[in-house]
Amino acid sequence: MKSYFITAGLAVGCLGSAYAQQAPLRGTILDAQTQQSLPGATVVVAGTSTGTTTDANGRFALAVPSGTRELTISLMGYNAQKVRVSGADNVLTVRLEAAPVNLQGVVVSASREQEKRTEAPVAISQVSPQLIADTKATAPYQLLNKVAGVYMVNLGNEQHMMAIRQPISTNAVYLYLEDGLPIRPIGIFNHNALYEINQAGVRSIEVVKGPASSLYGSNAIGGAINFLSQRPTPVPTAGVSMQGDNFGYRRVDASASGTVGKLGLYAGGYAARQRNGWQDYTDFDKQSWTLRADYAFSPRTRLIGMGTYNYLNTQTPGTLDSTRFYSRRYQSNNRFTNRVVTAVRSSLRLEHTWNEAQQTALTGFYRYNSTGQLPSYFISDVRVNGVYQSSNGQVNNQSFNSYGALAQHRIDLGFLNSRLIVGGYFDYSPSTYWARYLTIQKDVANNFYTGYTDTGRLLDDYKIDLYNTAAFAQYEVQATENLRIVGGLRYDRVQYNFNNNLSGSATSKKAAQRNIYNLVAPKLGLTYALGASRGVYANFSTGFQPPETGSLYSSRQLIELKQANFTNYEAGGWVALLDRKLYLDLSVYDMEGRNEIVSILQADNSTQSENVGATRHRGVEYTLTYAPVSEVNFRLSGTNARHTYVEYSEVVQGRNRDYSGNRMLNAPNWIANAEVFYKPRFVPGARLGVEYQRIGQYYTNTANTKTYAGYNLLNLRLGYRLPQTTLRGLEVWANVVDIGNALYATTVTTNQYGTTYQAAAPRTYTLGVGYTFAGRAKE
Repeated sequence: MKSYFITAGLAVGCLGSAYAQQAPLRGTILDAQTQQSLPGATVVVAGTSTGTTTDANGRFALAVPSGTRELTISLMGYNAQKVRVSGADNVLTVRLEAAPVNLQGVVVSASREQEKRTEAPVAISQVSPQLIADTKATAPYQLLNKVAGVYMVNLGNEQHMMAIRQPISTNAVYLYLEDGLPIRPIGIFNHNALYEINQAGVRSIEVVKGPASSLYGSNAIGGAINFLSQRPTPVPTAGVSMQGDNFGYRRVDASASGTVGKLGLYAGGYAARQRNGWQDYTDFDKQSWTLRADYAFSPRTRLIGMGTYNYLNTQTPGTLDSTRFYSRRYQSNNRFTNRVVTAVRSSLRLEHTWNEAQQTALTGFYRYNSTGQLPSYFISDVRVNGVYQSSNGQVNNQSFNSYGALAQHRIDLGFLNSRLIVGGYFDYSPSTYWARYLTIQKDVANNFYTGYTDTGRLLDDYKIDLYNTAAFAQYEVQATENLRIVGGLRYDRVQYNFNNNLSGSATSKKAAQRNIYNLVAPKLGLTYALGASRGVYANFSTGFQPPETGSLYSSRQLIELKQANFTNYEAGGWVALLDRKLYLDLSVYDMEGRNEIVSILQADNSTQSENVGATRHRGVEYTLTYAPVSEVNFRLSGTNARHTYVEYSEVVQGRNRDYSGNRMLNAPNWIANAEVFYKPRFVPGARLGVEYQRIGQYYTNTANTKTYAGYNLLNLRLGYRLPQTTLRGLEVWANVVDIGNALYATTVTTNQYGTTYQAAAPRTYTLGVGYTFAGRAKE
């Protein structure tokens, strides 16, 4: 009996000892690039079924059995990682690297809510944090041009035009968003608006191609581009970098982030300047900074405040004629055109999760913008019977304030695993615009504009009260195990109240008028899973574009404009092959436009906006990603498209010319971007990337008598992040754009007096160095 009690006592003691060693192991799982927390990651004790998942803050707690030496940590879209633990470990910080091929990427722009890419019946692409970090872009076009179907035209000094399911143009058929909010109000579009984005504060970019008006509103015709901002990190981080090129470009980036208790803070931005560039008269200065604060009242309630400041002061050299372009004489034909922009945005977002099935978000926002310029594209020549007489131009300023709100509620329903998203949007943006007439002095023999005189005479001076109100709803239902159906509906009402400060013969516009545009935009889409790694989708959507205030009320605009409407049909699919080492995403589309608004270059070099009776945009977009081994990642993104005037005519030299059936001008037939990255295992932290860009042939005039052959471009990217413990955050890189020093233009346009070229930079070398500190998570 005594031996029994002794044995029992030893057994209980041993059991207690074993349980005593099962102190919970705590940890935080982070994205290795952004240091952002990763919710939903799986943490499993190697060789067992014991495990857990991380919470909304990327944290976990796991009772680890005695003798545990290894954990396996995995998350969709990331490489699984094995972590060795010891008895001394009680808090872990683990950083996961993004997988080279990511089939099930999470996106938010397709529905304003997080969802898997394969559940969204729409052509949507993502520029990941890893790709942003590897590219070391000096301007957004170097990132967006990697997306299938996107050609962002580089005009220099962060100025640009866009082509997504549309020809290259300055037309207001795109919606630029920051965390789901338009960075500018409807009706005051600026094709250069992405210079108002803080590149350094961007976590990732999502591009919805085709009409997204049913969710985001008007102007989302060619597509919507959503820049997702950096969030505060759960661990203290700080970074600084410097870079510059052989043509006088210099840039400094800085950031800091961290969380203390319930408050998380992020601050970051950059300052850039250009002096004595490859083309004369191209100096610029840019400042861009973001401050964000997240406060968690409770696990279910969070307040997010954000503010962004942007300032740009740039010279604008304009285009080159054929002689200067082909002889590589990169001389600006003026010495006085410029642009100065100040843009401020702030928002306050309150999120509350009522339960697992319901969430509400309320956002209030304010915007201020002032854009003053003496633009080269408004310099025009007066000719009589083809003989030069004089030149003129203008200096102008457009300013606006915006006060608005966005409300959205999401509820998951038990019926067929369905989800309902409803919301409303309001934007009040009073704006002012003035333009003064300039006489321009010209050296006719050498085609140089040498100076100007401000006459003080106002061409325009008006105020507009702009109202945009909208209501939207989207319903998603899992009709069968494989079939998911999404339907959406949005009503938009855009109202301009115009008041003219000029009167009589001083203006060609009314003293006051009100213009109202509205549309109910439906959407219907479906996805059908053909297996665990393949599926198809189809989508019908509509969109509309109200005329811009600058076109409606400018004294230069003599043609009355109508609202443009678009109908879009698309289908596509995705498949992963070769044990998920290869991924293909494909979409085909047919978009029909009625009264599409296009910008027509006039004989005097000025432009007029006109409605085209009917247009057709058809194409195929594709992305192929292949990672045969973990060290090598190959990507091909491309689009083949045909953009056609179905019903259109112009008055040219007093005669009506019918261009129905012609290809639209500045519409490349093929756009492609391919890239291969090599990250050798034997040199941890090193990367080598080679990028190929192809822009195919396109017509440069509506008569289809002039063409530009397009161009081929090779770029090289080298980088090395030191893996040593003490210098882990130190990184150096070198980029070479246009290795072959090719002569090419990013856009080309022809009028009756000749062809002009937006020249691209010769071979450019960029060198950079940066250091990032990232701390450990605290218990």
